[in-house]
Amino acid sequence: MIPLSNPIWYILENYIYALPTPPPRIRTKPLEVICVGLPRSGTESLQHALLTLGYDHTYHGWDIIYEEPNYAQEWVKLCRKKWFGPPSGRTTFTPLDFDPLIGHSTALTDAAASVFAAELIQAYPSAKVILNHRPDEDAWHNSISTTIARGESLWHLWLMSWTSGPCFWSWHVYLRFMWPGLFRCLDGNVERGVKGNGRWVAREHYAMVRGLVPKERLLEWSVEDGWGRLCEFLEKEVPKEEFPHVNAAKGWVGHERRLARRYILGALRNVGVGVAVVVGLWYLYKEILG
Repeated sequence: MIPLSNPIWYILENYIYALPTPPPRIRTKPLEVICVGLPRSGTESLQHALLTLGYDHTYHGWDIIYEEPNYAQEWVKLCRKKWFGPPSGRTTFTPLDFDPLIGHSTALTDAAASVFAAELIQAYPSAKVILNHRPDEDAWHNSISTTIARGESLWHLWLMSWTSGPCFWSWHVYLRFMWPGLFRCLDGNVERGVKGNGRWVAREHYAMVRGLVPKERLLEWSVEDGWGRLCEFLEKEVPKEEFPHVNAAKGWVGHERRLARRYILGALRNVGVGVAVVVGLWYLYKEILG
């Protein structure tokens, strides 16, 4: 892959695939909960649980792709700031960086929260922190290796990313920035990064969070714990309904298919316009010079 520091990406991001800047969100409610566990550690179940407990909106990694207006290109800017900041390394994040993207949210889980865990913990010192995890490291590693790590094998989405602006940003933010940065593989090989680095990255990530957050502000939790400890930590009543369990392997495949359907019409339309332009230019060339 072309290094992300190469000027070609500046042209692609700021000219070829640039989309209108979405309106900045304005925070009207405090950010109360940050769930910084890595992907495939019950993040979507936790999102549904927090929504049930009244944390509306609870922001999840799928929001980065699905929400309209879309803020994926704004997340790329924050990724660049995090991993390609000034040579001094003195990069500071504040709510002024995050609120324009998540100002409508009172809780966070999954991608944005885990990728920017240290920055969010520092930027929102009053928020409670949940370190969601899977007790079985091998089960977690197998799950992430067969979902996130296989992203690069989705060649149809990769092809569409070059013919559709929204698809470009969805691919760009995850397959070139968030997952490579999180799993220490900014060369772009997510599969190798997850499979080779996943276990030690997870251990390092959890140790970092424990070192950053005071014990009274931190809950280490897994889906198997259900409502009890979660509600006690958040000072909420335990709902009468069962704890939600979502996003199994079938759910991930469903998201992949939904994304393919979402982008294919735009890609085909853009390809059709491109072909029409080429044909039109060829016709003019033949008429004028032929």
